[in-house]
Parts: sequence; structure tokens; C-alpha cells
Amino acid sequence: MLCIETMSIVRGSGEQAHRVCLPSLNLPLGQVVAVTGESGCGKSTLLEVIGLLLTPNRVGRFEMDFTDSTPAVVDIARLLADNDQPALAAIRAAKIGFMLQSGGLLPFLTVRDNIRLPCQLLGIAEDERLLTRAVQTLKLAEFLHKKPAQLSIGERQRVAFVRAIAHRPKLLLADEPTASLDPHTARLLFALFIELVQEWGIAALVASHDWGLVKTFGLPCLKANLTRGETHFALS
Repeated sequence: MLCIETMSIVRGSGEQAHRVCLPSLNLPLGQVVAVTGESGCGKSTLLEVIGLLLTPNRVGRFEMDFTDSTPAVVDIARLLADNDQPALAAIRAAKIGFMLQSGGLLPFLTVRDNIRLPCQLLGIAEDERLLTRAVQTLKLAEFLHKKPAQLSIGERQRVAFVRAIAHRPKLLLADEPTASLDPHTARLLFALFIELVQEWGIAALVASHDWGLVKTFGLPCLKANLTRGETHFALS
């Protein structure tokens, strides 16, 4: 579903500049890959580039395969080179689900309306069975009428996950989705994450510093290798 070759982005400038590099990645449908590495190595930056929130400084190949679209294979590298922001924005909205580390919930909407927002913006029907299952599994039913400010950080992270999957994206990106969760809830969320990816046949990348959790589920990893001024991510 996702094919990348020779991608890099530089964050900062001068002595503070740091290059984040991804030599290659082929991510098939139905697979979850963990992006691992120490804090500050560039995990979030990598997800933001793949999620079309940042523009890479260099990319040899960047394609996404949307089997239900015409054309099926979209040349993201070409859209970036042409600075085709409308096309990139349309892909971000309809094809990518992004769970930010901060949650990113809108404070003036209730939990229920935050979850519904992606489908409303796209003008598509909600999958009530999916949302009910996710809400019940993550024990969010009692919070549906509350605003994000009334929730704990962990509760907001759980809501952010459900919002990210509400429109059934083709590519799911999650940045430290279990960072503020207790171990039991973290395992529940990770299990649901993997189950939905496999059930829908989509692709997913999840950044995590929780090595134990990643090992528990036996996920393949994009591991960060830090050298002076650079981070290289390699699949292992």
C-alpha cells in the first residue's frame, strides 16, 4: 500500500540541524509496523512526513496504492514536487488517519462530536458498529457527552484513537498512542489497533517507546539508528 525510497527531511538549522532518513519502506495492506527509538530521534517527524503534514527535502519514490480510487497508485512524490496542495489535502482527509501524540481533540466539541467529525467533513456515513465496538472496548461510553477538558490525558488519547479510525482510512498513523495509558488499557488499545488493521486490510505505522508492548505483539520494527546529526530508520 505504501512504497518509499530515499526519503529525508532536515529539522532545524545550523548546528541544530538534524536529518531524518528513511532509505526504503514497503508497507503491505494488513500490516502494522512499529517505529521505535529513543525520545527525540525523529519518530514523530517521520510519521508527519509520511502523513503529508511535512514536506521532505528529498524523496526518490513515494507512492500510495488506493485500490478503490482512480488511478489506484498515486505518485505522492510528484504531487509534492508540483506543490499540489489540494490533492495532498484530499488524500490526508480521506485516506489517512492520524493519531497525534497530543490527541489534537477540538476543545469546543464533545467526545461524540470529535469522533464524528472526520466523517462529517468527508460527507460519508458513520460505521456505527465500528464506533460502538471501539467505544465499548476502550470504555469511553460514559464520556461521549463530555468535552476534552473534562477528560484525563489517557482518556483523550483513547478518544483520539477512535476519531483516527472513524472514517476507515487506508493508512493509519499513530504517534505514541499508549504513552499516557495504564498497562492494561495500553494492551487493549494495541490489540484493537492490530485487529482492525488486519480486519480491514489497511496499513499502519505506530511510533512507540514501549519496547515491551511492541515485543508482546511481535510487530516488525522500523528502528532508529542515530549518528551525529542524522537518524536512519531501517526495518528489522
